[in-house]
Amino acid sequence: MNKYELAVAVNGKLEESDKGAVVDKVKALIERFGGSITSVDDWGKKRYAYEVEKTKEGWYLFIKFQAEPEAPAEIEQRIRIMDNIHRYLIVSDEKELVVKHDERRSDADADNAENAEASKAEEPAPAAEETASPSEEGEA
Repeated sequence: MNKYELAVAVNGKLEESDKGAVVDKVKALIERFGGSITSVDDWGKKRYAYEVEKTKEGWYLFIKFQAEPEAPAEIEQRIRIMDNIHRYLIVSDEKELVVKHDERRSDADADNAENAEASKAEEPAPAAEETASPSEEGEA
């Protein structure tokens, strides 16, 4: 199971209790597709950078969960048509990606070092006649 984070902006015109109902629907949706919620971070009501659906504020929530790789597409498909959700985004948890990226990078560095050593061994040393000193180049 992979780790994901869902960022949701809920309509700011909703009351606290109505917002809770929308959040409960989102949580149920995650669990419906085999996800398990690890944490919910409620940032409260914040002002949008620009107006969204004639609304200037929204409730921001960040839900971390674990699910199979197919689940985020299914969850997004259902969130897209939900009322009172202005924006949403599901991303993979970065901590996992950074570790994998660092492992790939060290593997690539090792491969590059091996290739450099191999290419040095294959190149013949330049002959003494082929190299010209800087003073000889200037005379020509």
